[in-house]
Amino acid sequence: MSVKKIVIAVIILLFLLIIATNTLIIRGIPFVGKQNSNWAIGIYTGQSLFDMSPGKIKNPVLTFRDVTDIKASFVADPFMVYEDNKWFMFFEVWNTETNQGDIALATSTDGIKWVYKKVVIDELFHLSYPYVFKWHDEYFMIPESAGRNSIGLYKAINFPEQWSFERTLLEGKSFKDSSVVHYRNKWWLFTEDSNKKDIFDTLRLYYADNLTGPWFEHPDNPIIEGNTHISRPGGRVIIYDDYVIRFAQDDDPIYGKSVRAFKITDLGTTSYKEEEMDHNLFFGPSGNGWNAKRMHHIDLHPVGRNQWIACLDGYGEELVFGLKY
Repeated sequence: MSVKKIVIAVIILLFLLIIATNTLIIRGIPFVGKQNSNWAIGIYTGQSLFDMSPGKIKNPVLTFRDVTDIKASFVADPFMVYEDNKWFMFFEVWNTETNQGDIALATSTDGIKWVYKKVVIDELFHLSYPYVFKWHDEYFMIPESAGRNSIGLYKAINFPEQWSFERTLLEGKSFKDSSVVHYRNKWWLFTEDSNKKDIFDTLRLYYADNLTGPWFEHPDNPIIEGNTHISRPGGRVIIYDDYVIRFAQDDDPIYGKSVRAFKITDLGTTSYKEEEMDHNLFFGPSGNGWNAKRMHHIDLHPVGRNQWIACLDGYGEELVFGLKY
């Protein structure tokens, strides 16, 4: 047998081994394998809330490798807004030097291709979940600061890069992933506050006449208790067909397993009812690629007649090419 035929036979054999095992580990020989990646950010689009998918978008659109101003290990919790014909995305970036989350910014002209800019909020404490929104022509943000046992409101003094702390909205609990919506002349705030280490099973609701407060606790609190599947907020609360939809991350049996949607059928200062929505508003891991194993956040936006866009995060795996020694 010629050398050429031997080489071809070896290549074919290696290829078959890769397919069979997904990982080829031979000392000193090039291999292709899969390893866990970390949280990254992707984009979905669709003609309605009920048919969102990645389509032909090359996800993830942002990873920790895009971060240029600090050493980072993951990006997650994306929220975006549209202003002056441009998309602005704010998200958590994990700073490996300070061992905490900072709030970073990326921009896009089409919502598909994103350019990382910089960290825009860096405090002495951990920040995540930068819930950004516009109110009376000004931009505000409520990032999670559970380590301070408070919920803080920030205001853009020079959008999108300069932000100033405005005031504390609530304090005294380990509030996680606080999410607000203005509906029927009142502000409503959903937040998880179980105060149990790594157990997120308690959802509370607060309301106010003004964004800056005072905020009042709903009499039915906690509106969810002892349920890690549906308590922790998982993205922007939206108004759709004159009713409110809240998203929750399913944290059982692992943190950030998937995202579920709930239609609020009764939202008042003395009453609260909700029901889980159609399974097509369930955003779960794909089983392959950047979001193979987990998804725990979504931010949905209408972008015209019968067109929606969403930023999400996912935890998955990536192909690795190289040598194993």
